[in-house]
Amino acid sequence: MPQGTKWLLFAALVCASPAQAQDTKFPVKPMRWVIPFAAGGGTDMVARPIAAKVTERLGQQIIYDNRGGGGTIAGEIVARAAPDGYTLLIGAVGVMTVNSTLMKQPFDPLKDFAPITKFAAVPNMLVARSGIAIHKVQDVISHARANPGKLRWALSGPGSAGTLSMELFRLDTKIDVIPIPYKGAGPAVIAVISNEADLMFANPSVFLPHIQAGRLRALAAASARRVAPLPEMPTFHESGFANFESLSWYGPVAPAGTPPAVINLLHREFVAVLKDPDIVARITKDGGMPVGNTPRQYAQELLEETAKWAKVIKAANIKL
Repeated sequence: MPQGTKWLLFAALVCASPAQAQDTKFPVKPMRWVIPFAAGGGTDMVARPIAAKVTERLGQQIIYDNRGGGGTIAGEIVARAAPDGYTLLIGAVGVMTVNSTLMKQPFDPLKDFAPITKFAAVPNMLVARSGIAIHKVQDVISHARANPGKLRWALSGPGSAGTLSMELFRLDTKIDVIPIPYKGAGPAVIAVISNEADLMFANPSVFLPHIQAGRLRALAAASARRVAPLPEMPTFHESGFANFESLSWYGPVAPAGTPPAVINLLHREFVAVLKDPDIVARITKDGGMPVGNTPRQYAQELLEETAKWAKVIKAANIKL
């Protein structure tokens, strides 16, 4: 064999070996998932069962690290971690797309992380108190225009999914409403039930018990598909708002610079787990939808959502 040919073969093997080693040997120690919220929230409900399945498949424990602080603490931990795939951030709408407009963060969500896949998306939905004559989305608009400045909207905090959904809807329809802020979704939904407010946006899990008890009326889901627990509730798309979409979602990202072989391996394992019937059942029972998109798709959606919510935040003059 000519010397030049031998050198080319050797170079090819050397270049290929790191990726192959990463793919075959990763992981060799426990992994750490950093959660940007306190324990017990929606992120936990989605990510913990997935973590258990991933542990079974990869044979390594996943250390679950809940960090409050609105995503700033968790994001900084992962952005500064070694880019080896052993430390992941379970990204969510706030930390990955919204907060960069609302506050100064010690990291750049679009530059300091390598997206892997979205685990699940949970549509925000609109509800009305049962005592008001509003039964569909179009009724909200007609009622608001007939009674300008009188329709009361419960907000669950600046920058929350419910608040951003309401502002997006208000900007799209040009209706005049009274926003009433509360310290979280719990107090806000109680306000709607007790007639302190008329309408509210939030995730289905916030509303389901009250809808089933007749205390709230489901109007529409801000997604392209209906949610499993409320199959009779239409979507905004079906209600005449083809471009109206507002989703909460959860999906892991790694520190920027993590080897592509590791990203690909994790993506493959996560997507396999998202097809597990037990995981599908857990995600859909509270109104969620399994996703499992590609890293490229996830990255593109981050760009688009960051621009979308920045426009809403600036137009509505939302401040923390």
